[in-house]
Amino acid sequence: MLATTQDRIAAAVKRLGSENAFLVLARARALEKQGRKVVHLEIGEPDFDTPEAIKAAAAAAMRAGYTHYTPSAGSMDLREAIADYAGAFRGIPYAPRNVVVGPGAKPLIWNTLCALLDPGDEFVYFDPAYPAYASAASYLQANVTAIPLLESRNWRMDLDELERRVSDRTKLLVINSPHNPTGGVLQLDDLERIAELARQHDFLVLADEIYSRNFYLDRGFVSIASLPGMRERTIVVDGFSKAYAMTGWRLGYALMPEELANVVTLFNNNTFSCVTSFVQQAGIAALKGPDEPVRTMNALFRERRDRIVGGLNQIPGFSCALPEGAFYAFPNISKITRDDRALANFLLEEAGVACTWGSAFGAAGKGYLRFSYATSLEDIDVALDSIAKSLPKFTRSG
Repeated sequence: MLATTQDRIAAAVKRLGSENAFLVLARARALEKQGRKVVHLEIGEPDFDTPEAIKAAAAAAMRAGYTHYTPSAGSMDLREAIADYAGAFRGIPYAPRNVVVGPGAKPLIWNTLCALLDPGDEFVYFDPAYPAYASAASYLQANVTAIPLLESRNWRMDLDELERRVSDRTKLLVINSPHNPTGGVLQLDDLERIAELARQHDFLVLADEIYSRNFYLDRGFVSIASLPGMRERTIVVDGFSKAYAMTGWRLGYALMPEELANVVTLFNNNTFSCVTSFVQQAGIAALKGPDEPVRTMNALFRERRDRIVGGLNQIPGFSCALPEGAFYAFPNISKITRDDRALANFLLEEAGVACTWGSAFGAAGKGYLRFSYATSLEDIDVALDSIAKSLPKFTRSG
């Protein structure tokens, strides 16, 4: 008997996870094609247009001939701009040799984990979390440990539990602050204790700081890489998608020790070769251009945060902590149901509100929903009204 295509798929594929927000988006688009009105609160994508100066730089670069290959680590002029910006923003020195550029942050997370993790290596992250971390580590056959985040600490980790779970066998810890999906932000004393454990047990830290400019606290953003002894044991992942509304441009970067950067560049070379050259020029314009568009967008995100969190807390059965960063609200809906996926599906089909169920981000997300407030105040108001009006029907049937 001839093997089917399904029979030929590698067994390792079963270890891969998926980003369910895109599944929700696909269903929402299908409903819209049927003539339904849907408010999109499922995808972490700013609704703002990319600033004009950045678009103009890309167009000028194309006309100037930036349409060819660049080095796999990124063009030297972009890496210099990133090193200068990242060093000034985080208060620590970086050189171009510490910078690796990729088509978004996700390929750099994947390639970094490929460069570091052998089968059986101890990998620790926090749950709920952006799905790519555990997906990549599981595919690479690392031993994955998920430590729950605590709503009671405004979605910061239980550091005593972290101390119990890490050891001299731990190779890599992933932290994400500001955090997707909860909007939690690690405080300085959190970072200091994590750094102490990293030094004590000699493990590396991958700090996903893609939301570092989507930050609402009065104090400045602090990177764990800036703490004593941590620059050489931290991989910082950042990019342009969230701060500059450049999701479709696919441009990210990572900062890391030179020896690791060389290996991650090798993986770049074997996968996507390089990032589009004129897009890299747009990245330079973003970093060197005026910062006002970033600050303006963040001020609007803060206003939207206050609107959606205040509105959700007025809906019976919803309880939502105030996010300190990113652009997600993560309300507790366990008083309504523990089946967060069923409620998310109901809100899409019945209320026309697309959101993501909390357990899509890990077991500790069960009983929660994630709403992206990277949309207009008008859409937020429509969504809140529709949820409030539709929810009684769910509670009677659910």
